[in-house]
Amino acid sequence: MKKAIVLLLFCLLTVAELPAQIKLDHLEYRNLGPTRGGRATAVAGVRTQPNVYYMGATGGGVWKTEDYGTSWTNVSDGFFDTPSIGAIRVAQNDPNIVYVGTGSDGLRSNVIAGKGVYKSVDAGKSWKHIGLKNAGQIGAVEIHPTNHNIAFVAAIGNAFAPNPERGVFRTKDGGKSWEKVLFISEQTGAADLEFMPSNPDIIYATVWRAERKPWTIISGGEEHGIYKSVDGGDNWTKLEEGLPSGIVGKIDLAVSPANPSLLYALIEAPNDKGGLYRSNDQGESFIHVSNDKNLSIRPFYYTNLDVDPQDTDILYVLSTPYLKSTDGGEKWERLNPPHGDNHDMWINPDNPRLFIQANDGGANVTHNGGETWSTQLNQPTAELYTLEVDDQYPYWLYAGQQDNYTTISVPSLPPYSHQAGAIGLVMNTGGCETGPAVPKPGNPDIVYSNCKGRFSVYNKTTGQEQSYDVGAAFMYGHNPKELKFRFQRVSPIHVSPHDPEVIYHTSQFVHKTTDEGKTWEIISPDLTAFEDDKQVISGSPITRDITGEEFYSTIYAIRESAVEKGLIWVGANDGPVHLTRDGGANWKNVTPADLPGGGRIDCVEPSPHQAGKAYFTSMRYQLGDWKPYIYKTTNYGKSWELLTSGENGIPADHPVRVVREDPDREGLLYAGTEFGLFISFDDGINWQSFQRNLPVTPISDIKVHRKDLVLATMGRSFWVMDNLSSLHQGAEQLAASSPARLFRPRDQVRYRYRGRSGSEHVDYLLPGMDIDYYLPEGVTEPLKLEFLNATGKVVRTLVSDNKDGEPAKVVRDMATNDVAYNLNSSLSTEPGLHRFSWDMRHHGSWDASERRRYAGGPMVSPGTYTVRLTVGDKTMEESFALQLDPKVAASGVSLADVQQQESVALDIIALLSELKKMAHEIEEKLEALKAKETLTATEQKQLAQLQQLHEQLVTAKGTYQKPMLISQVSYLYGIVRRADQLPGRDVFERLEVLKGEKVKLSERGD
Repeated sequence: MKKAIVLLLFCLLTVAELPAQIKLDHLEYRNLGPTRGGRATAVAGVRTQPNVYYMGATGGGVWKTEDYGTSWTNVSDGFFDTPSIGAIRVAQNDPNIVYVGTGSDGLRSNVIAGKGVYKSVDAGKSWKHIGLKNAGQIGAVEIHPTNHNIAFVAAIGNAFAPNPERGVFRTKDGGKSWEKVLFISEQTGAADLEFMPSNPDIIYATVWRAERKPWTIISGGEEHGIYKSVDGGDNWTKLEEGLPSGIVGKIDLAVSPANPSLLYALIEAPNDKGGLYRSNDQGESFIHVSNDKNLSIRPFYYTNLDVDPQDTDILYVLSTPYLKSTDGGEKWERLNPPHGDNHDMWINPDNPRLFIQANDGGANVTHNGGETWSTQLNQPTAELYTLEVDDQYPYWLYAGQQDNYTTISVPSLPPYSHQAGAIGLVMNTGGCETGPAVPKPGNPDIVYSNCKGRFSVYNKTTGQEQSYDVGAAFMYGHNPKELKFRFQRVSPIHVSPHDPEVIYHTSQFVHKTTDEGKTWEIISPDLTAFEDDKQVISGSPITRDITGEEFYSTIYAIRESAVEKGLIWVGANDGPVHLTRDGGANWKNVTPADLPGGGRIDCVEPSPHQAGKAYFTSMRYQLGDWKPYIYKTTNYGKSWELLTSGENGIPADHPVRVVREDPDREGLLYAGTEFGLFISFDDGINWQSFQRNLPVTPISDIKVHRKDLVLATMGRSFWVMDNLSSLHQGAEQLAASSPARLFRPRDQVRYRYRGRSGSEHVDYLLPGMDIDYYLPEGVTEPLKLEFLNATGKVVRTLVSDNKDGEPAKVVRDMATNDVAYNLNSSLSTEPGLHRFSWDMRHHGSWDASERRRYAGGPMVSPGTYTVRLTVGDKTMEESFALQLDPKVAASGVSLADVQQQESVALDIIALLSELKKMAHEIEEKLEALKAKETLTATEQKQLAQLQQLHEQLVTAKGTYQKPMLISQVSYLYGIVRRADQLPGRDVFERLEVLKGEKVKLSERGD
């Protein structure tokens, strides 16, 4: 005990003595898409502003459109602690007031927990958390129609364990305080709410027994029903006449101002008792209108009903199909939104053909009752699973996208331009929504993909997908204990880092193929816990739901060590961790003794530095345990250390999905949690948030690739943090008192591409070379940054108080189709860490305009360069390499070709500078002569000569004027700057002609 106290005091003193770490402000994330939306679970509109709508995503937060869905902007980032949205309501008497209940009511296995209720008083510009933090998932929010300080919340509760903060809650003071006005039990919460349209003192609520386990979904029980209050929520009565009794599940309600006494209910119930019910007398009695099975598909996930505000015979049911009835629910027809799997809608009361609808592909608006819709290709809310990257230049990212018909791939930078922009670059890569999609090392045209346990080989060249299912058996609908192979819907695929022909795939066994799946070998015993009572038909007590999502006792993670061949780590979704050191001949259970059982081993991470070192994460929130679990071993699993106490940086309620060790710096760890990203610089002893500009969302997977930090998220698509090289060099150790420092740059591929091809949400960087540097306080003199080639010649000089170029932009000359771009070349002198992006170009030509002077010069050729930073009297240098784009080299362009291109481009720039200076001198002389009141005969002759010279140099203003000498030289420069190439012979000949014309003009000027 005394030793522990002494150690604690030592640690506290040590921490106290550490200098305050500087902020890593030079590092930012950028979004890579895709921008086809993910699951949208809540929508709302504004009656008096028919162009304005809100959309809530299951993992993407709250978004707003002010142009009928043409564009969307996130409004919850920076305010919400969870990205999962359950309900949105706008106060129609004051649309500045918006309430949001977090926590989606669609209890999928990947459902993200809510964190209570948020409120905006400025139409979404800012938000305040107003309570019910532990209410879990929220099914509905309703605002009093004339007093927006009165609001009700239907809290489903914790989706994974009993809790008291569930039921119906009411606030009378705008969320300052809440009272629980309807409570059934700690297992049963409230799913829906409706005000009677003509009398807000009459309120209807539904209650629902719902609980998610890793192996099943419980939807329904003896505690159920529709409740009614006639006194504003003070007292409640259960409605029973005509409704099903016994075991009942989820219920959704709909009312219409066209007939306030009418109440519709969509009910999950056994046998033929489920379906649509109607009451004509405010719930005193109900009749069963329809038991159409299409109304109650996967009720725990859907069960959504709405009614036209002007015609009570028009009903909508949102389920796997989107259904509409025009006869009060007796007959149904299908609508065709942009995506299936439908969750919510909001109808404009003044124009029922104008509404917004939410589904698994995002949100979409219709002006004509569902005949046509706004796009879903403008919502970067994709839910992504396992992340992989390939070895192309630039590299591509791969993952399964939830609710997409295939896995997908997106580029880290634009490999080429596309007419549709970034969305046009998204590539299908086989398999289905679950993934993974694993590109073959050395041949990214081949992708090994998975669809819910079905292995395939996708060929990008042919567009065909060859199927090689292990066992070749259809698994849907089975009790897992009956199956020969239990494949989870997200079944891992892993290619050996030592042999690209060796592929692993896992059920409860490890399967291995060396012929791309044509034949499989089982190389392990059952490596799961396999508790018999967890092998059940998923979906109880009413509705079966057996899609493989709840198959328990499967291997969920597998990785072979890159340091030691044959050392393979696996983790199961029911708790155990195993390893083999001989390629599968022998396996050992190395699960830590202190790890609580049953959790999902979401990630195993062999260290890229030491063979015996590894990490894994365990997710136990589906068992009601929200603690973070990251374990580390340094002796092949003989002993383990828990790296997450809940008090060392990662909060105690942040389950960890994935951990990765940086391959370039041992002990630098990245952890992806349910609510964001964390980093450790000391091998897990301490953690700190590494969100920067990353939105709050689950981090489903992480890769460190070519010194980039690459992320897949469960709700906000792909992200990348470019160039971690300063972290590899200890940037976080700098203190405010540290001297100025220049970091060694990362070697860079010298990309050249035209334009960004990005979008409103996707951020593709312009080609550039990152230069990271640190400045202490008190820097008062200008900075100077120089770039030198291998011979020591300075090719570019930049000074902090001389802004060279404009902010980052792309400029296209419509006459020549030439594309130029400028990077913001200003050097910051503020204290702290900074990133400067050199555009890999020489100085451009001189120009009379300081704004354009020396911008847009030719690209330097590949080679070794030195960057030199001068801060006051201190000069620092670091070297780096610019590499020829491998695709360019593969096309036959050589380094010598590019060097000759650089040489002729510099000759052209020199000529262009001379001509521009000549024109500027002439213009100054002309201006001086024109300023005189009278001219002598000699001056008049001089004026005429100068005007003639100027006309030969400068193209006259106007449309399609004849291009004169400066324009001709600029045109020639445009020819040699568009692509990496050996310039054609005509370029050299034309340059000599233009030089000759310049000489003639100079002689005339003399």
